Amino acid sequence: MSLQFELLQTAIEAYQQQRYHEAVEILENYCSSIDHNSKYYLQVQFWLIKAYQKNQRSRAIALARQLATHPHPEAQKWAKLALESLNKQSQSRTSHTKPKRAAQAGIKLAMAGVASNLALASGVTITLLLGMVFVLFLALTFILSSDNPTSGLMVAIAGTLLFNTAAFFLSPLLMDLMQNWLYRTRWVSLAEIQRHSPETARIIQRICGQQKLQQPRLGIIDDQNPTAFTYGSLPNTARLVVSQGLFTYLEDEEIATVYAHELGHIVHWDFAVMTLASTPVQITYLIYTFARKLGRSGGEKIKNAAGTAAAVAYVFYLVGTYLLLYLSRTREYYADHFAAESTGNPNALSRALVKIAYGILEESKHATEPSRLIEGTRALGIYDAKAATATGTAYRIAQPQQLGRVFLWDMFNPWGWFMELNSTHPLTGKRVRALSTYAEQLGLETEFDFSRVIAEGKSLDKKKLYGNFALDILLYSAEAIGILIGFVVGLLLFSAEIASGTVIIATVLIGFGIGTFIKTAVMFPNFQFAASSDVLELMSNPYASPLRGKPIQLKGELIGRGDAGYQFGSDLKLQDCTGMIYLRYASRFGAFGNLFFGMNRVKNLIGSPVSTVGWFRRGVMPWLDLAQLRTDAGTVVNSYHRFWLYVTGGGAIILGVVILPMLA
Repeated sequence: MSLQFELLQTAIEAYQQQRYHEAVEILENYCSSIDHNSKYYLQVQFWLIKAYQKNQRSRAIALARQLATHPHPEAQKWAKLALESLNKQSQSRTSHTKPKRAAQAGIKLAMAGVASNLALASGVTITLLLGMVFVLFLALTFILSSDNPTSGLMVAIAGTLLFNTAAFFLSPLLMDLMQNWLYRTRWVSLAEIQRHSPETARIIQRICGQQKLQQPRLGIIDDQNPTAFTYGSLPNTARLVVSQGLFTYLEDEEIATVYAHELGHIVHWDFAVMTLASTPVQITYLIYTFARKLGRSGGEKIKNAAGTAAAVAYVFYLVGTYLLLYLSRTREYYADHFAAESTGNPNALSRALVKIAYGILEESKHATEPSRLIEGTRALGIYDAKAATATGTAYRIAQPQQLGRVFLWDMFNPWGWFMELNSTHPLTGKRVRALSTYAEQLGLETEFDFSRVIAEGKSLDKKKLYGNFALDILLYSAEAIGILIGFVVGLLLFSAEIASGTVIIATVLIGFGIGTFIKTAVMFPNFQFAASSDVLELMSNPYASPLRGKPIQLKGELIGRGDAGYQFGSDLKLQDCTGMIYLRYASRFGAFGNLFFGMNRVKNLIGSPVSTVGWFRRGVMPWLDLAQLRTDAGTVVNSYHRFWLYVTGGGAIILGVVILPMLA
């Protein structure tokens, strides 16, 4: 066995040193002599596919197809992933006349027009946050005009500053403990990273040398959900952690760009800046809490002043939170730019982002419980897992030149911009577009045909896009608008002495009921003539809305619960030939009905071929509000999203109409 292991290591070394013909020869000879039941046989086959891939792509595809029928489930899974990757690469190379990566790394690239200057963004954000805190201190000092010092507030602020300072320097150790407890992180040497990805090892060494940076502590988490993140206090105490799934779903050069992205966060001191920027926000919230408590005691003057200070503090806290999110998104753009510049390979990072989404989606399909890694590192990771459904679905089925259509919503729909405000990461389409501009600066063929995407985006009906967005905002406020109109009508009736003042209650109820009816009718239009569609077509619709539902028919297979691991969950996942989408169920009996459905019926539906009717909606994550589901065996499930809205609206109108004559 030791001889077999040595031969395998010799072949791997030849592959890593780019002596591919020699690696193929050793591995082929090894395969002909080794027992097919040996534990080394599958490893040899996997390395042979990698070696074939460099200069004998047709043989790599043939071997991957053969292994895709292997009885070992892990072998099947790896072979299918390899086959999909090989097919994608073959398709992307068709008709391409330019190279996909620069001949040399380190060429300076102009920052794409998607993010402001990094130093300016950091400085403005921190200055504004500190300014907010200063203004609030003035408010507390001069508005409250108290002779006694507010020692409790001072202690709280001093404690916050001390805690943040201690946490800043101790956070690497605390995170290490959490990593080990939650994810069983393995700390590895650069040599082990090199065995997984030779180019990554070279990138780490080069960047650390150029930036005079101590090599970060390198970790691997044994989880097939692909992700990567970094943390620490100062650049020379940083940790860079990736999951095993990154090596499963990504190719060598793609892995290298992910590491370069994370090294960009370290070089830019991102964790230090974010810690500094978040401290004023925490202090602002302390002031808000203090002012609220102060307003519950003391004289009338103190109560009024404290109420004003609390309101101002809370506004500043909200503004500060959005400034932090803006700063976080800006730093992601700059880490992408650093990776593109330091590797000379922006296309590989574009592919990596899309494949990470695909990997997250694939792993979620048959998961029996939520991924603690993805949920716990959502803000830290290179990719926001909530956005994985659309991008991952598109990569699974679409040709590279078609994939860009899924990004139309990210780049041109006003809802995309609105929802991005609440995210730590930019939308995927915007990041890929920025990376495409770097590829163009390097004279490279872009990975995805963004010129066609941009052209299609410019031809979209802007009046429809922004008109629909304005309609959605009105729709979202329909009940409030109904209440306001009802109040005005009631006030007019009272002013004209047609009815007593209590008529306002009746008209407000009627206004609320009418607003609810209008909102429900627009959100859930008639589905009797719903058009047939598929998941990919729905994802490619740039006009899709999170509020106005589009009646749709879908066919596919139920592959699991929407919330993996929640054994009483009532939502479902539907898979068709183009992708996966979540189905949201609503019982006419409310939460108890949902619980009963999740406990008793869902487990019998999973695995069934079904046809569904519902309302498609698109946010960062797309979904279908289920109206009816029918299995091939004849089982029918009805869902009642409109039921309680109509009950609430109708009840309010009836109550108002009953109250009105009584008051008259």
